[in-house]
Amino acid sequence: MYLCCTIKQETTGAKIVKKMELPADFIFRTRALLGDDWGAFEQALSEEIPTSIRLNPAKPLPEACLTSLAPAEKVAWASDAYYLNARPVFTLDPLFHAGCYYVQEASSMYLETVMKKQVSEKVKALDLCAAPGGKSTQLISTLPAGSLLVANEVIRSRAHILAENLTKWGNPHTIVTNNDPADFGKIPGFFDVLLTDVPCSGEGMFRKDPNAVQEWSVRNVQLCAERQRRILADSWPALKAGGILIYSTCTYNREENEDNLQWICEELGAEIIEQPRRFLPHRTKGEGFFIAVLQKNETENSTENNRTKKRQPTNKQTVKIPQEIKQLLVNADDFSFFADKNVFSAFPSTLEPDYLFLKDRFKILSAGVRLGEWKGKDFIPDHALAMSVALSPGAFPKWELDKPAALLYLRKETIPPLPSEFSKSYVLVTYRNIPLGFIKNIGNRSNNLYPQEWRIRMAIS
Repeated sequence: MYLCCTIKQETTGAKIVKKMELPADFIFRTRALLGDDWGAFEQALSEEIPTSIRLNPAKPLPEACLTSLAPAEKVAWASDAYYLNARPVFTLDPLFHAGCYYVQEASSMYLETVMKKQVSEKVKALDLCAAPGGKSTQLISTLPAGSLLVANEVIRSRAHILAENLTKWGNPHTIVTNNDPADFGKIPGFFDVLLTDVPCSGEGMFRKDPNAVQEWSVRNVQLCAERQRRILADSWPALKAGGILIYSTCTYNREENEDNLQWICEELGAEIIEQPRRFLPHRTKGEGFFIAVLQKNETENSTENNRTKKRQPTNKQTVKIPQEIKQLLVNADDFSFFADKNVFSAFPSTLEPDYLFLKDRFKILSAGVRLGEWKGKDFIPDHALAMSVALSPGAFPKWELDKPAALLYLRKETIPPLPSEFSKSYVLVTYRNIPLGFIKNIGNRSNNLYPQEWRIRMAIS
């Protein structure tokens, strides 16, 4: 049974009013949860959905570009995060594709506040259910320098989207994996921080995603709670004793939130060290979100640490790396370089043992910086190198594009020929001095090397 609730839904260039039919069971349960707040909550579902973005601190957005996005106010609990006055067409902003900012729901940005309270030294962190990458990009920007982030997604198609977003973000201290949570349970005590933004019934996304309303049921809530416990139980051994678990959902009900916290404490051995925070659309400018922080009991420490100490990473294969490849990165001495046949990559040296250990045990989609590939006498730079903040500023000649040419490039179409002073070589194309990717200048024209699977498919007049 469904009951009607009037909401506004934004469409391109106009706003329409549409009826949302909320399940009667949801109304009954949520009214019991919120008490006198139910009326304000119901009213909030009729209000416009706020649009918010978070800037990439490693790729400073030009002031004029930020102004053009029409920021209305800052998000109080996150650095360099803004609500926008209106939702632009992000697809048509080259700096969005360059990884200068991420479009993220504001409530979920509270993760930064949590991390700054709980983590002060470099750590190894696992974002277990990471796609599409909002929390992963925020984590790697918030963690202390020198930390390692492993971002995992079990569904392969979503894992590739995660890898794309982290590649664009450009931080080399990341590894993207495509594994089942149980696989991480086989490396006990490896991680200091475990983030589980678990799949949930999605009640907090009702006004954003109409499908979430249609799919909701009490039975689905129960199934989600059971699946969340399986995910936690399977991955729990990977967290070291004394390590931090961050548990979050985008739903309201107790089964998937408070009840699961109690289960974690009683069954897995943890204690709540930061009381749960529940974001509600009538109290904060954002969607529904729940987050809590727990610590794994110290009593399990000895066994896990002994296993960790005995763990030996795979020996690095000795391969001579040409100096011209090493010079592609700024501070090249901070990186270890690898060759897989003719493909070259780099990973931060301080984390090399961890990378080699994980490389043998997990399906890695991306790690560190993929530099490029030798084909015959030609070294073809990889797009990940253009996106990386570790790219040496003078490694390639640069050509600045205006917006129409930048959009042509991002559609993987032919762009105007380069001036004659450019030699026949690989060129880094930029927009507002921010790298977009590579082209190969062959004289009267150029080959567009933007990744085929990332190209803009939207029609552009």
